[in-house]
Amino acid sequence: MLTRRHIRVKVMQCIYALIQSKDESLEKQEKFLKMSIDNMYVLYILMLSLIKEMHALAETHLQHASKKYLATEEDNYPNPQKFVKNRLLLQIAQNSILQEHITKRKLNNWYLNADYVKIIHKEVLGSTFYKSYMTSGKDSYEEDRQLVLDLFKNVIAPNEKIYEYFEDDQLTWIDDFPIVNTFLLKRLKKADGNERESYFLPRLLKDEQDLEFAKKLLTKTLLNNEKWEKEIEGKTPNWDNDRIAEIDSIILKMAICELLNFPSIPEKVTLNEYLEIAKEYSTPKSSIFINGVLDKLAKEYKTDGRLQKMGRGLQ
Repeated sequence: MLTRRHIRVKVMQCIYALIQSKDESLEKQEKFLKMSIDNMYVLYILMLSLIKEMHALAETHLQHASKKYLATEEDNYPNPQKFVKNRLLLQIAQNSILQEHITKRKLNNWYLNADYVKIIHKEVLGSTFYKSYMTSGKDSYEEDRQLVLDLFKNVIAPNEKIYEYFEDDQLTWIDDFPIVNTFLLKRLKKADGNERESYFLPRLLKDEQDLEFAKKLLTKTLLNNEKWEKEIEGKTPNWDNDRIAEIDSIILKMAICELLNFPSIPEKVTLNEYLEIAKEYSTPKSSIFINGVLDKLAKEYKTDGRLQKMGRGLQ
């Protein structure tokens, strides 16, 4: 689920948090890093469970509607039960592994904040996607999947109330939200109805090497902070340290650390990754500045033999 770029961003966030808090405890930062990575998976589970709870509310809504004496809009549809019997929604709603995660982690967020589920349910019912689906007269997994994709992209993921809720709950979720939504959307797109339950609950990290990479990158960047600062000073004679934006300084230090301490990661991968991170988290001018500094340093490290790379490497 998490790529190496996501992991690099997590490390960057940890270092930034340490600087802001002026807390020099490396142990605390390692715990914060692990918690931040774990919380990203919690966010993924919560987004899936939001779909699950929305489906449960739709079922309850349909049951109540069937007991009313006056006709509702649902009664005008050829098959009022079509939405609650949507195959992809049922795969999520009836997923026992998802329920195990929710129970084990005590994620009762939507039970305690049911209004958010009601907001999503109401917007779903009022959407053109829902109305078109309910009146199409078709019946296929492809149509079921397309509806869920349309609703997720246009109703659920961009909902401001949901975003505000997550923003208030966990600060790191602000950056995680688009990553998680993009990953979940890709997962939904590839669903074909024959998946195992575990398909919707993939591993957060590919393997233990990813977690070790994160810890090592965090530790070596922080413990060699003064060393990396001197490296930067040598390539920015017209810049005082105070003039270099905090986030730019962190990105440069992490990139230098990775170039010199991770021989299995190709130089080109490191440079490209941090340039992309700079483009996303810094200013356009900063990314040009960072690219220039790293390019000079990489050439220097090659010349003096400090840049030792081996094998095809990882990303």
